[in-house]
Amino acid sequence: MSTDFRCEPASCQQAWLLMAIFWWFTISSYNIKMLIAAGSQTIHKRLLFAPRLRKTHAMRIGKLPLNALRAFAEAAKANSFKAAAQRLGVTPGAVSRQVKQLEDHLGVMLFERYAHGVRTTEAGQALAEDVLAGLSRIANGVQHVTERSQGAFRLLLSAPPSFLQLWLLPRLPRFEAREQQIEISLDAEARLTPPMWMTNSARISLRYGKGPWPGVVSQHLFEDILFPVCSPNLLTHSGITTPGDLLKQTLLTVHWDHHQKYAIPGWHEWFQRAGVEVMNPPRQRQYSLYSLALDQAMAGQGLVLASYPLVAERLASGVLVRPFADDFSLASPFTYELILPTEGETPPAVACFVEWLAREASHFRGTPS
Repeated sequence: MSTDFRCEPASCQQAWLLMAIFWWFTISSYNIKMLIAAGSQTIHKRLLFAPRLRKTHAMRIGKLPLNALRAFAEAAKANSFKAAAQRLGVTPGAVSRQVKQLEDHLGVMLFERYAHGVRTTEAGQALAEDVLAGLSRIANGVQHVTERSQGAFRLLLSAPPSFLQLWLLPRLPRFEAREQQIEISLDAEARLTPPMWMTNSARISLRYGKGPWPGVVSQHLFEDILFPVCSPNLLTHSGITTPGDLLKQTLLTVHWDHHQKYAIPGWHEWFQRAGVEVMNPPRQRQYSLYSLALDQAMAGQGLVLASYPLVAERLASGVLVRPFADDFSLASPFTYELILPTEGETPPAVACFVEWLAREASHFRGTPS
């Protein structure tokens, strides 16, 4: 299993064939454009008499300065050698030399140089449009032949960002080590992505919320239990002994973008469950991502209401602690579910992944409160 695109020998040959065909037409169309353009007569003469462009149709892929063309395309995007250098990971001087090499090769000035920058000429702009379009076509061609590879099944897995980062990613290498014929792409998305079976590929979702889930099949993974956690250092120096003591602390909250009509339980519900009457709202700090709030809790900046499946490893390692041990937990009505299509037969590769996922999830069912 791999999440990287790989170009097999046959794919690379097809990609280079696409590139060769494209550049042949690109150079031909470029010269035709320039010869009929109502532009500078100087450009017209230079194209007519440039020795290397007299026989345009004889120009081959092997004679094209491909690196120079790529540097030129990046520079033309922003009319900047510096910006191109940053994108390519080279120096502005290297980009300048590549562009000069291309200008010498074509016998055409592609950029006007000024003391404080550069700007594409009319010829340069016309060439840039063709080159950028060609590079895009080549990239699409390579991706197309790669995706048609029969060697691996492609699985797109959509899940909320925090669940991906804190629960799935730490476990995924165990599946990768065992299964080599499935490529998994991860989509960090809070909205429900419709699941779908496709030829040699599939799309499924992991969701956190409250059912029922219309139009799909949901497979229960585990429940959710919420409780306060903080750093060991904060617990040592804060004097927290009862739930009411949390009213004097900074409480870290998360704005959940879950796209459901039900509200996710928070500190208000937890204080109610703990029997604490809140007269004055405690000091709170809000984050857009759960992982950010968790990082701040580990740094001793406050307490966060944690979801057990997402913090289990951090509790085991000791970087986070529960001030009240197993007491004062809040059972959430929200659950973690695997979302599958209602129609069609589950592909064997997906069935293998689902079986593994269910085994991993079984360790978090019925956790003590």
